[in-house]
Amino acid sequence: MEREALPWRGPGPDRPPLPLPPGPMPLVVAGRPRKRWRYVALFAEELMLCAARAEVGPLAQSFWVLWDRERGRRLSNSVLWPTSREVRLDGPRVEVDADGMRASLRLGEAAPVESICPGERAWSWTRKRAGMPVEATVETPGRRLTVRGFGVDDESAGYHDRRTSWRWSAGVGTAADGRPVAWNLVAGVNDPPRNSERAIWVDGEPSEPPPTRFHGEEGVDGLRFSAETEHAREESLLLVRSRYRLLFGTFGGRLGDLELAHGLGVMERHDALW
Repeated sequence: MEREALPWRGPGPDRPPLPLPPGPMPLVVAGRPRKRWRYVALFAEELMLCAARAEVGPLAQSFWVLWDRERGRRLSNSVLWPTSREVRLDGPRVEVDADGMRASLRLGEAAPVESICPGERAWSWTRKRAGMPVEATVETPGRRLTVRGFGVDDESAGYHDRRTSWRWSAGVGTAADGRPVAWNLVAGVNDPPRNSERAIWVDGEPSEPPPTRFHGEEGVDGLRFSAETEHAREESLLLVRSRYRLLFGTFGGRLGDLELAHGLGVMERHDALW
């Protein structure tokens, strides 16, 4: 096992030879079940939308949240069924086909950041992209929108600790000097002092900021957050328990060394026993 080489950050040619995506991963390593998920979000002036699929061992779930900013309306749904086709994530295409909401997203390109971090028994892997252009068509009863915005793509897998708790923020925006920016900031998972998943993209180029401090729901480090809507759920499934809270909203303040003129994004908290 190559845990001695961790934490590792890439992409790069020295990627540790562990079972990692896109290759197969065992269902269990060192007594820990495999967890994997993909979460995609679109942030635009008209709306914000996220869609995700997640697995913990043999259990699977999909969910989506739509925040119609123009009408001040939130729609959402979660499905606990492995074969559900309500949310489909296939490379650059994301499709949601649910009662009362249909969405089709096409993701553009963005420079990825990959991180592999050790846990108590095994490891966790993630690949983040932020700031990529996204084109979407979203349909709700009596309303059809074609939207162009920017997004975040989170692919994660691994054998996380039995108890895992994290705070996460991701978003897109414009710096005061006009340059496009995006961010992925986290505390509690994949967050060693170096070679973490933390990243700030400026003009499409990612760099790793120092460890992140969250300040409740008010912001993270120099970023100020103003929530517009909330999605929360609690679940208890066999040996898995989860408490999840997601907030969509706007950001201001400072992102690293840059003044942020305008930002849209998400603040998230997840406490899991899995």
